[in-house]
Amino acid sequence: MDYLLNKFTSSGPKKLKIALIGQSNFAADVLELLLSDGHEVVGVFTIPDKGSREDILAVTAKNHDIPVFKFSVWRKKGVAIPDVLEKYKSVGANLNVLPFCSQFIPMEVIDGAALGSICYHPSILPRHRGASAISWTLIEGDAIGGFSIFWADDGLDTGPILLQKEVEVEDSDTLDSIYKRFLYPEGVTSMGEAVRLVAAGTAPKITQTEEGATYDPPMFKEENQIINLNQPAKAIFNFIRGLDSVPGAIAYALDENEDEVMIRLFGSQMFDDPIPDGKPLKLKGLTTPALVTEKGLLITGSDGKVVNVQRIKKGSKMISSSKWFDQTSGQVTLELTDAEKAIETSLKGIWESILKVDITEDTDFFACGAGSMDVVRLIEEVKDAYDVGLENETLFMAPTFQEFFTQLILVSRQGSSSGEINVEYDGFVLKANKREISVPTQLFINGKFVDAENGRTLDIVNPTTEEVLCKVALASKNDVDVAVKAAHEAFKGPWSQVSARQRGQLMFKLADLMEQHKEELATIEAVDSGAVYTLALKTHVGMSIDVWRYFAGWTDKIEGSTIPVNPARPNNVLTFTKREPIGVCGLITPWNYPLMMLSWKMAACIAAGNTVVLKPAQVCPLTALKFAELSVKAGFPPGVINITAGTGSITGQAIADHPLVRKLGFTGSTPIGKKIMASCAESNIKKCSLELGGKSPLVIFADCDLDKAVRLGMSAVFFNKGENCIAAGRIFVEEKVHDDFVRRVLKDLKTMTIGDPLNRSTAHGPQNHRAHMEKLVEYCEIGVKEGAKLVAGGKRVPGMKGFFFQPTVFTDVEDHMYIAQEESFGPVMVISKFKGSDVEAIVKRANNTEYGLASGIFTKDISKALLFAEQVEAGTVFVNTYNKTDVAAPFGGFKQSGFGKDLGREALNEYLKTKCVTIEF
Repeated sequence: MDYLLNKFTSSGPKKLKIALIGQSNFAADVLELLLSDGHEVVGVFTIPDKGSREDILAVTAKNHDIPVFKFSVWRKKGVAIPDVLEKYKSVGANLNVLPFCSQFIPMEVIDGAALGSICYHPSILPRHRGASAISWTLIEGDAIGGFSIFWADDGLDTGPILLQKEVEVEDSDTLDSIYKRFLYPEGVTSMGEAVRLVAAGTAPKITQTEEGATYDPPMFKEENQIINLNQPAKAIFNFIRGLDSVPGAIAYALDENEDEVMIRLFGSQMFDDPIPDGKPLKLKGLTTPALVTEKGLLITGSDGKVVNVQRIKKGSKMISSSKWFDQTSGQVTLELTDAEKAIETSLKGIWESILKVDITEDTDFFACGAGSMDVVRLIEEVKDAYDVGLENETLFMAPTFQEFFTQLILVSRQGSSSGEINVEYDGFVLKANKREISVPTQLFINGKFVDAENGRTLDIVNPTTEEVLCKVALASKNDVDVAVKAAHEAFKGPWSQVSARQRGQLMFKLADLMEQHKEELATIEAVDSGAVYTLALKTHVGMSIDVWRYFAGWTDKIEGSTIPVNPARPNNVLTFTKREPIGVCGLITPWNYPLMMLSWKMAACIAAGNTVVLKPAQVCPLTALKFAELSVKAGFPPGVINITAGTGSITGQAIADHPLVRKLGFTGSTPIGKKIMASCAESNIKKCSLELGGKSPLVIFADCDLDKAVRLGMSAVFFNKGENCIAAGRIFVEEKVHDDFVRRVLKDLKTMTIGDPLNRSTAHGPQNHRAHMEKLVEYCEIGVKEGAKLVAGGKRVPGMKGFFFQPTVFTDVEDHMYIAQEESFGPVMVISKFKGSDVEAIVKRANNTEYGLASGIFTKDISKALLFAEQVEAGTVFVNTYNKTDVAAPFGGFKQSGFGKDLGREALNEYLKTKCVTIEF
């Protein structure tokens, strides 16, 4: 081993005068490290500006008042340029450091410093000498990679070695990953270490051997980037990853005329799964056509093994390889005016000034490392430059330059500074309530309204007129699959880039839009589901708005905790938990509160950071589809919210069975809930929460305020036409006041106005759909047959078109009867007597059911109330009130009424998972 002559005194290392020659963040970080070690960097030599953008090394040097020199070339015809050489000599360096240098430096400079020149090279020399060493490490399938710092000489990376560092090359490594994981961070540190060895006079000079040396072609030449597809799959895989993410391996696709189309391949993986169905794609040099599948582009090597390619670049456009054959769908093509072309040029300048990279059409703002302040800066600069009021969310929806520019032009053409987004869809115009409301009728998938597979539709019937209102797209299993995959991609991609606070801002904006359109939403709800308009305005829509605002406030308050655990002496241990979103959540909502049930579940789900595929009720999906339109205008990225209208047996079942759905929230009947739970278990053991049937007891003691008990007791049964999951399905009245209670109820029933839900005086609208109305008729017939006394109603309203059912009252109901055990889900009051002397006996009767959703008690005796609240088996207990729900109060049942909570802080738990992290230090 030959050591550098120690030119320093015995007092120790000296501080050096260094000329830094290179470029990029790597060189900038080396500069900072050398300065922190106390060395004097007397000059920085880097590449010229690209347009208005300086290399980051030049910017960093100027921040430290270091002289900067920018040379496009250092020599001409093999001879050093005198002016360049003179400027180099002017700084008086005694060591040249080349941390990342893409230029050829003449020997007059290499030897111009007294201590010589040290250079960083990304390979374990002597293997892979040349400009593309990292690529060849991967292309050749080396098990070991690393870097060398060598003493530069007049050869091609042939100078003596100063130090080397090695790393195992993982099967998943790409050009990017190995650089970020090891070559960059360890390389910067080792450059500092090498300079310290030089300063101390202990830096070795180990002569390179020629044994094992390779001289690999430079991969910056296009002819060297062409992949040979006639080789084993592992070699194909290695070649692609060796050029990932730049410049990409070149292949040639053959179109229907056998013409060659140049493409670049990215994201290779060895593929060992069963081959899925796909469409063949001919590639030049490949005997067996490649296969475009939902998994990616599958290429079979000469050994019969398969490589999966995830992304294809055609021209400047990067697409998912699975979408090769529909790559043009959904794209917006703009014919630009001269003024708009000027905007495109200046907008590129804004992006370059922020990102410090060359901007192409597919430059991804976030993939370039941009943060939240960069988002704000871009949006504000765009507002200032073009007087167009885009929102931060626009960038989340359109993160690439071309997508963002397209949105900018589309908004500017609208002539509005509000930046409101126009949403295109097929639908119909609802003319009702003195309004004309445009309503979508397509599925909403990945941010767009689309037809169902094969154009299938289902009829939506107006329950007031019994006429077909419109036809809505009917989602198939394949449609659900597309929606779930869109939600999965959004969860892993754009949605993960949205911070918790920004997520809350999106939710607040959506709530504001719902408020602006509340009359439209309430009108749709009244016509589509039969809800009385005034109730729809206050509850169906009003509470929906409240719940979005409530959970918007929770987004940045979802926290883990630190946990004291036994330390591992002599070390310490830190244990903490993280609350994380689950992923894609499936939601299946009922027909009694279409918009409100959507909001109860989805707001908590979105607040927790998940993405959603929702199936609204088959019979009334229209407010869900209108809501989807508003979500686009609010700025939610594509794929975060998906609405798939359809049947429970096909659409709902497909959501429950899908392996990418990790959580399912369901509100509906107990029998269907059991099937849902079984599907969740059999598919992938997905987490589920169920809000199912109820037969809620309401106990009225003689010592209560009877006027209030009658008024709220009627509301407890007849609210929302009885289509209310917590409706009082059994009313127990103390015998002392039983007859008086019944008399007052019957009297008040006569004043209840039944009719058109859009009429402001209407108190009782039609049942939601025909099948339910017919079920209510049958329910009442069973009650009469078993001996209960029908004192009011029990039939369809005579002489009135629409699904109108008479408010009904049964008395003398015994606990064993069908109507005392089973839910009607309609306007049917079931009354039983009890003796007030035995409180525990009436609680026992109240609990004599498999349901446990809600309950209520009217009494002035606080002891009775508290005893009832303690012993009743129900998720909600109302005392001297009923139907008093609030967005901040948890809602959910026990027993066969399901499990899990909607609303309140507890609802977030349904859509979060807890991760425990333990660190020993």
